[in-house]
Amino acid sequence: MPGSQLVNRLQDLGYRVLPLSALDRLGATVERESPLLLIVDLASAGDVCAAIACLRATPATAHLPVLGFAPENEEELLAAARTAGATMAVSETAVLNHLSQLVEQALSVD
Repeated sequence: MPGSQLVNRLQDLGYRVLPLSALDRLGATVERESPLLLIVDLASAGDVCAAIACLRATPATAHLPVLGFAPENEEELLAAARTAGATMAVSETAVLNHLSQLVEQALSVD
């Protein structure tokens, strides 16, 4: 349930949230919506790390901060996300317990 908890917490913090479950529409949605930050569940279906790398390779989305999260026991997935270009990759527990600080940090990174 981290995804739904995350949506609720972001809305409570005053952010407009657009959940997206179709990984194949990620690039087009990001280009159309121009979000300040992309938060992705790295353990969701599909190759999320490849999608992050694609965002980084596209000039219109290369600047977008990406905060990825995965279960604590998925260190390889977290490392793969960093390699793909995620601004930050943290555990589900960290994102739920320190959401506002992580959002601020992700938004302040060049």
